[in-house]
Amino acid sequence: MNFKDKFSLKSIELKEKRVIRDAIHDYIHIDHVVIWQLINSKEMQRLRRIKQLGGTHQVFQSAEHSRFVHSLGVYQVIRKMLEVECVNEYLSDYDKLCVMCAGLLHDLGHGPFSHSFEGVFHENHETMTVRIILEDSEVQAILTSVYEQLPYDVASIIQHTHPNHILIQMVSSQLDADRMDYLLRDSYMSGTTYGQFDMSRILRTMRICDGKIVFKESGVQAIENYILARYHMYWQVYYHPTARSYEHLLQSIFLRVKDLCDMDYCWNTKLDYLLPFIHKQMTIQDFIHLDESIIMYYFREFMKEDDFILKDLSSRFLNRKLFKYKQLKNQGEQNKIEKLSQKLGYDPRYYIISDNQKQIPYLHYGETGELNEIEILSIDDELSPLPTKSEIVSAILNSKQYKSDKKIFFPKEIKDELSIL
Repeated sequence: MNFKDKFSLKSIELKEKRVIRDAIHDYIHIDHVVIWQLINSKEMQRLRRIKQLGGTHQVFQSAEHSRFVHSLGVYQVIRKMLEVECVNEYLSDYDKLCVMCAGLLHDLGHGPFSHSFEGVFHENHETMTVRIILEDSEVQAILTSVYEQLPYDVASIIQHTHPNHILIQMVSSQLDADRMDYLLRDSYMSGTTYGQFDMSRILRTMRICDGKIVFKESGVQAIENYILARYHMYWQVYYHPTARSYEHLLQSIFLRVKDLCDMDYCWNTKLDYLLPFIHKQMTIQDFIHLDESIIMYYFREFMKEDDFILKDLSSRFLNRKLFKYKQLKNQGEQNKIEKLSQKLGYDPRYYIISDNQKQIPYLHYGETGELNEIEILSIDDELSPLPTKSEIVSAILNSKQYKSDKKIFFPKEIKDELSIL
């Protein structure tokens, strides 16, 4: 009998089990030594210094929660899934350990300000998460201390390559622990109700059929509410134009730093923490050392630099002088704004940004494969895709055009001139 077959969760139970009080799940339970060690690793503790919602707190002022607390929440939702009788009976103790670790660690690879940082430095957070799990890190050492293959099995869940597709579904699918936690948590922390849905009902209707997670037909209404909650959270919270303005300003600062380095600009600020990313020579330790507190320090120092653009952008960011915005009708309108920007002395590369946000409420999570579909189990034990059982989801899929929102962002000085023209 190999290690995976004989492994028992009881062998790694804490002598004194821990609980963490949580605004969403009441208590988060830690029963196992390895989970407690992972929570206290420096890679996990770094997530306390990474905001979950990027620029959203500029609009919803209380939304200052971290990726650390979200990661704990995902772990707790995974635990709740494992308490569902059919799931508990289907999975081995080793599989349960793997999926709990994957849920806890899934966001390790997020950089400062998350997607704004990724967009400029081209660092994919899932790729970085896998690197942290597999390379020289405290997390890797903790996992290896249990079993040398454990880091690879945990990473394969995050990479969607694990042979047990149920584990992948629990962490990354259209109805997973990650989304369930962030919808409830982000809604609560932003002071809104858009993201509320009945998670308990959804979990009660979970079943295992043909080696995958499906849901009883009695859970369709709760799943519909979940899908609509996600849709409304994106448009009302995540895609709020003021939050987008904040993130565009961030990207402009990062872009100017990169451009200045390419121009061999003579810096007054020591860029030791950023240079590995700029020069594409980043180690895992370089990544772990960089968090939002470091970036905020840099922005303060950039206000002392000789470069006007960097000074100005950093000042706008720190003092919340965010870019204004308007609906963008056509390319001609953008060209007009860019010309006005140049006339007023604002380089359009940094001061004029357009984006087109789209959000599709229901689709396959991946490119192909029925595992990405939410499937419904009828009372006759027949499986059907969710759209065939839900008029709401069917209507969404059959709509001819998904909602999109194209805006252009620019400094207030340009908006003042536009109102005169």
